[in-house]
Amino acid sequence: MKKILKQCSPYELSQGNFGLEREALRVQDNGELAVSEHPVIFGDKLNHPYITTDFAESQLELITPVFPTPAKAHEFLTALYDITALELENEWLWPQSMPCIVDDETQVTLATYNHGPNGESARAYREHLAQRYGVKKQLISGIHFNFSFAEPLLQKWYQLSESHLPYQTFKDNVYLKLVRQYLRYRWLLVYLFGATSTLHESYCRECESDEHTVSLRNSSCGYQNETPLYADYRSLSAYVASVEKFMHDGLIYSPKEFYNQIRLKSKNEQQPLTSLLHDGVQYVEMRTIDINPFEKAGVAKVDLEFLQLFSLFLLTIPETTYDDWQEEAQYNYQQVALRGRVGECELLHDGEAVSLQVWGQALVAKMQTFNQELGLAFADALKSVKSRIEDPSTTYAARIARLVKQHGYVKAHMILAKNYYAQAQEQAYRLQGFEHLELSTQILLRDAIKHGIEVEVLDETDNFIALKKGDKIEYVQQATKTSLDSYSTVLVMENKVVTKTVLERANIPVPQGQVFQEISQAQSAYEQFAHRGFVVKPKSTNFGLGISIFTHGCDLADYTKALEIAFAHDHDVIVEAFVSGKEYRFLIINQEVVGVLHRVPANVLGNGEMSIRELVAQKNLDPLRGVGYKTPLEKIKLDDSARLFLAQQHFNFDSIPSQNQVVYLRENSNISTGGDSLDFTDLIHPSYFEVAKQAAAAVQANICGVDMMIQDIHQFDATHEYAIIELNFNPAIHIHCFPYQGSNRQAGMKILQALNLVE
Repeated sequence: MKKILKQCSPYELSQGNFGLEREALRVQDNGELAVSEHPVIFGDKLNHPYITTDFAESQLELITPVFPTPAKAHEFLTALYDITALELENEWLWPQSMPCIVDDETQVTLATYNHGPNGESARAYREHLAQRYGVKKQLISGIHFNFSFAEPLLQKWYQLSESHLPYQTFKDNVYLKLVRQYLRYRWLLVYLFGATSTLHESYCRECESDEHTVSLRNSSCGYQNETPLYADYRSLSAYVASVEKFMHDGLIYSPKEFYNQIRLKSKNEQQPLTSLLHDGVQYVEMRTIDINPFEKAGVAKVDLEFLQLFSLFLLTIPETTYDDWQEEAQYNYQQVALRGRVGECELLHDGEAVSLQVWGQALVAKMQTFNQELGLAFADALKSVKSRIEDPSTTYAARIARLVKQHGYVKAHMILAKNYYAQAQEQAYRLQGFEHLELSTQILLRDAIKHGIEVEVLDETDNFIALKKGDKIEYVQQATKTSLDSYSTVLVMENKVVTKTVLERANIPVPQGQVFQEISQAQSAYEQFAHRGFVVKPKSTNFGLGISIFTHGCDLADYTKALEIAFAHDHDVIVEAFVSGKEYRFLIINQEVVGVLHRVPANVLGNGEMSIRELVAQKNLDPLRGVGYKTPLEKIKLDDSARLFLAQQHFNFDSIPSQNQVVYLRENSNISTGGDSLDFTDLIHPSYFEVAKQAAAAVQANICGVDMMIQDIHQFDATHEYAIIELNFNPAIHIHCFPYQGSNRQAGMKILQALNLVE
């Protein structure tokens, strides 16, 4: 097999399909098992694609989609952790495979479902498990690593092998060999990924651990069949027949109860054995991994990458002809689980005694050579593994044992759980693995995932996503470009001249002005605007680009410069009267005002020592400020518009403002140019809500941002002491969800409701 692998490129060998499942108990602040029901916000726990229950109501299961790399699966699992943890009320996710405090089994509520036969079947299976194995044992949690080789890679192996077998049989045989080898060498994974060296006395007063223990979860105290079951892995039909015999003999209730360390998986999980024979093996499920308490996601990315390399490497090791290989593999597995940290832990290799460290180091050395020869990129993963084999004190099992000795079992794990919650809370606005997308898109994806809507990123550059619930699918760009608005509606809002015309016809106040196609035309009209406040802006623009505002007029030179800036963004430029007051952004979704913001223009606060340039640089260090709409606030830009606006105040970028002097860098208040967002939803007179909704209705927009100048937000003056200066066809929602000051207005959820994806 190694010869075949050498004929494949590193890129081909790195391809695969990777998914993760992580179980986690919800616990109370004192470390006792939560008694609350599965959180309602996650909706249908039987059919939710990402967040379900496992055995008990208080046992969550987080499930990732399939990804082309382990790193992507790890990122999504981390995102699921954050989403889940932040929705729990006074509860935490237990960061350990062995259970928390469970003094009374009657406190454990089995997961319940409301969905006909499927729900009844799921409930019946849990009742069987509780009766057969006991409730506490079912609370043991773990990580399942779902893996398959990429189909093009398997097809290439088939061609290179010149096999005379049918392709599906060849493919099945590849996975059968992987399973056999995995079982033989799983002792290494128990050692590397074992992290259950301690447990709480309430779980079992007979189970004991000592300084040698690696994984109680993988020991006889853990989640195993009552007696070891050895399936026949010589062929797929032999495997199916052996599992069927286990069921016939009453050793297991269903194929799901065959708790082997690696499972062959089929297309149809409702009829797994029939599907295996008909469709063949689709992927394998590796089940040896304890939850890593030192990782928020429960598993380290380098460990997943090691598993990927390990899967390839196992195919190249010649198989032993030793008859009792499964019994020997079971012995090694159990020996490492309970005695893996002994200095000279002895294992068996084809009946001969061998040291764990000696064998482990030899395997890693071979894998390093294998990695180099094939040009693979797993050096970091191998380095991490090598250090743990050489020094048992660096294993996860040893580290958690030390932490428990220092703080006690419950406190040690609660410290970790609360630290991970704090990490999630610190960057609650960010969706792990999707940071390259605009923050508004991340918010919509987060809410969709939370509510069981399947998500897919179609185009990262354009922030184009697909949202699927059952048979319904919606395509969304930049969070607010949806099927709810027609193309003509977008064009109306994009064209500011047309927007003003439509609003005027609806008797909605707008600023008066003119449109110019040439800079000379606009210059000739200078005297009409010179001695009063006016605004120069491109006819079609967004994010406040190309806009210059003069609240008290300006000279011809500055007026000309403003025209040049505007014409750089469009062929047509509008010059219109400046409307006094403050600007407020109304977010309209489905004829509802979701939120109202006052956006304070980009500004700095002087200290009498630093220049405006230095003050901007300092303010831009705020981690909430970024570039490209991926953070709640944007970095302040020192551009031509800022230079021109400062000149009106007799400042430049190197001016030094006095102590506590506020200096504004532009008149327009767009967040995209570094402004600050202040939530005013609960302070605005409700009559302005009606004006904003009328404006959206006038252009037939279901989603839009209405920018309104208002002199007094507490009173509504029908004599036009307000005006709408702009409608936005693609309003950012992140500024309403994570304002600089104020409440989260849940705009993502409102969009999902408008799309009829959530009730």
